[in-house]
Amino acid sequence: MSKSFESNSILQRLPKHLKQFIKPQNYEDYSAIDQAVWRYVMRKNVDFLTKVAHKSYLEGLKQTGISIDSIPNMYGMNRILKDIGWAAVAVDGFIPPNAFMEFQAYNVLVIASDIRQLEHIEYTPAPDIIHEGAGHAPIIANPEYAEYLRRFGEVGCKAISSAKDYELYEAVRHLSIIKEAPNSNKDDVASAEKKIEDIQQNMGEPSEMTLIRNLHWWTVEYGLIGTLHNPKIYGAGLLSSIGESAWCMTNEVKKLPYNIEAAYKDFDITKPQPQLFVTPDFAHLSLILEEFANTMALRKGGLSGVKKLINSNALGTIELSTGLQISGIFSDVIQHEGKPIYIQTHTHTSLAYREKELVGHGIETHTKGFGSPIGKLKGINLAIEDMSPRDLRAYDIYEEKIVTLEFEGGIKVSGKIITGKRNLQGKIILISFKNCTVTHNYNILFKPQWGVYDMAVGKDIVSAFSGPADLNSFNLITHVSSTETIHVKKSENLLKLEALYQQVRDYRDGKNKTISRTKVLEELIENHSNDWLLPVELYELAFKGHETKLCKSILKHLETIKQNRPEVGHLVDDGLGIVEKGTVMK
Repeated sequence: MSKSFESNSILQRLPKHLKQFIKPQNYEDYSAIDQAVWRYVMRKNVDFLTKVAHKSYLEGLKQTGISIDSIPNMYGMNRILKDIGWAAVAVDGFIPPNAFMEFQAYNVLVIASDIRQLEHIEYTPAPDIIHEGAGHAPIIANPEYAEYLRRFGEVGCKAISSAKDYELYEAVRHLSIIKEAPNSNKDDVASAEKKIEDIQQNMGEPSEMTLIRNLHWWTVEYGLIGTLHNPKIYGAGLLSSIGESAWCMTNEVKKLPYNIEAAYKDFDITKPQPQLFVTPDFAHLSLILEEFANTMALRKGGLSGVKKLINSNALGTIELSTGLQISGIFSDVIQHEGKPIYIQTHTHTSLAYREKELVGHGIETHTKGFGSPIGKLKGINLAIEDMSPRDLRAYDIYEEKIVTLEFEGGIKVSGKIITGKRNLQGKIILISFKNCTVTHNYNILFKPQWGVYDMAVGKDIVSAFSGPADLNSFNLITHVSSTETIHVKKSENLLKLEALYQQVRDYRDGKNKTISRTKVLEELIENHSNDWLLPVELYELAFKGHETKLCKSILKHLETIKQNRPEVGHLVDDGLGIVEKGTVMK
């Protein structure tokens, strides 16, 4: 973790592989324009959301200390969030879905610390501090929702991805970056959107990660709560979008009761959503999450779980009925009558029990992979794991005995037993052989010259999930994204405009009351005639000061902007409306 980031007791619990995604917020990098964008969105949102957001949102704004007027400082946020058992960290845009959810499992909110450009003030596909800080943070002050978020992270980070998921993640991250970057080429954006479309159309059967990511989207990001006829907003994507928060309340957006079918409803990150799901209450979210978790390999294991791990081509774990956990990249499975009878990993593999690596069975031992039979011995109803010491001796499963173990399905293990390992219940979980040959019909799976053969013991695979059993078994500090957020050098004209924004901000904050706002307006008209937000801020000050002449001059200039840039007309009108109503929460 960066030394410039202030840690606390919650962040100290994070494993090292998550800390690699954290970056310092660099609060001083926010310009006065950035602050004005935050202020406009928050003032407009809070004004509108008082009527349509779930009550927890406005209560949470106060409880989490998020200011209407200033971009939240992560140091201050963390001091307040820790009182409700949470923390926040800054990251660079999108991070891998498993990592994002694992942060949630540790009660840590991931906040993309960049802020959208003024040109994208209503919506951006890129995660930014408005979306994360103003959308996610306030609502977690609700205890039931906060527990749902934590539990979602705990389950979600175990979801198995497909190779296509990783490809789609990088494509979405790339699009979000170039779409938010200043001076982006339209052809590049169109090409990036086309790439995402092509990947999405060729995803094949949806992975667990795809399905649970859909649930996340339709709840945490775009969820409604209440009744179908009178829903309230709680999803962060809606809470942070001044365009979509209003759009979603119209009859143009179909409202559906939230159930597990939402997992199979895809979404388009680049467009407003044509339908939304309504949960009756926050507790219902957890019920659906548990219903979905029951369909996951995490709880079902079996042949399908192993196949999911093979298709992911990524680090994953299977857990046997004895509790032995095998972590690696799974490459093959032999099946018989719909059950796995032999599993194989390639490259580094680790064996663990209860998330703790077995001594002598880390990746240094199993450097080229690990293979083992699964199931019962042929013709014997009693599984090895259920045999008493007397039973084991009767079947020659005993130290120094030369034995041939034939499993159901045709796997044979022949060799001299060296020793075995037991779990806390006294069940054998691992048997080591020397001079060992493992075969399936006429195929040799292990040869004596390869060294000691460690055979896992387990009649069933009870669980399969993404990632290692013991986080310390593998080097997980390897994240290198193919793209980084683009920060271009600011033009001299932009720097001058930022200076004008700063003058107005300083005047409002009482830091410098000698500034001539009339001269600021004149310079805007002469050199920055397309900028609409600073005139709105100037109008607010003039309106509050009952400066009629200055108000008229500003309104005249804003009318000219609206004629020249009709696409920002509604933003100007909304800003003026908030000023004249004077109802924004303080």
